[in-house]
Amino acid sequence: MSAPPPYGGYPPGHPGYPVGYPPPRTNSMAIASLACAFLFAPLGIVFGHISLSQIKRNGEQGRGMAIAGLVIGYALTALSILLVVLMVIFAVALVQTADNLPREGTRSASPGNALPAFDPPPNLGANCQYPATTEPAVKPATPPRTGTVPTEPAIVTASITTDRGNIGIDLANGQAPCTVNNFASLAQQGFFDDTPCHRLTTGELSVLQCGDPSGTGMGGPGYQFPNEYPTNQYRLSDPALRTPVVYPRGTVASANAGTGTNGSQFFVVYEDSLLPPTYTVFGTVDETGLATVDRIAAGGIEGGGDDGKPATPVTITSALLD
Repeated sequence: MSAPPPYGGYPPGHPGYPVGYPPPRTNSMAIASLACAFLFAPLGIVFGHISLSQIKRNGEQGRGMAIAGLVIGYALTALSILLVVLMVIFAVALVQTADNLPREGTRSASPGNALPAFDPPPNLGANCQYPATTEPAVKPATPPRTGTVPTEPAIVTASITTDRGNIGIDLANGQAPCTVNNFASLAQQGFFDDTPCHRLTTGELSVLQCGDPSGTGMGGPGYQFPNEYPTNQYRLSDPALRTPVVYPRGTVASANAGTGTNGSQFFVVYEDSLLPPTYTVFGTVDETGLATVDRIAAGGIEGGGDDGKPATPVTITSALLD
């Protein structure tokens, strides 16, 4: 005989022990976070943070789903930002490249201001000085006369004869009298005779450089003298002295190793070139002379490159005032 409850089993049909509470529901914001992470990442991030806050408060399920939505949302947002940055960089580079492309019928663009208009200083040509340098002259030379030198006539013509053709020059005596005085003195002493034009450059700086008997670019007459035009159109403290200006085709200018170190070396500009206004302009080359320099430049540079000895050797046989 079976024992009655509570010692016996439950009678037939009794439901038995309860099966427990129903499982917690999944947080709807967690589902929204994961879905939106793929569709609109920032919204997925917002929903993810809301979901985690709600789950912490009410114990709903979906924490893993919310975290996944946050991770995916942040990753896709970062990727989108990176993509936008790269697109902006690419667009800027594309615009700059287009701006730098040569226009039809022109050389590569050479932005820059023109040389300043000449305003004669009050002491122009009044005190020309040619102090000695520590480096000896590479070829015997006597310094030019010092003190006051004439500024008239304003233009003095000269001829440089080379084994590649003649180069006629209009010397700007009324603009750079101390520099013209130096060139005339060296020419009359035969300093330039049988000397090479040792340097040719191409590209943004297009010049033929001469005046060093040693042919190394380091030689000079044993003295130096200050800059004139265009340097004397600026205050020494003016930052514009470091800003390149256009030295136009045909310009003859004094080469130097720094302001005030002019000597015997000079260069002829055969294409508009950008340089700071710290190279004294003392003449212009005539059309015949430019044709001569163009032929030399067309030969290129020895060994290639854009700066070096001319592939077509050039020797000055004489330099004379007309």
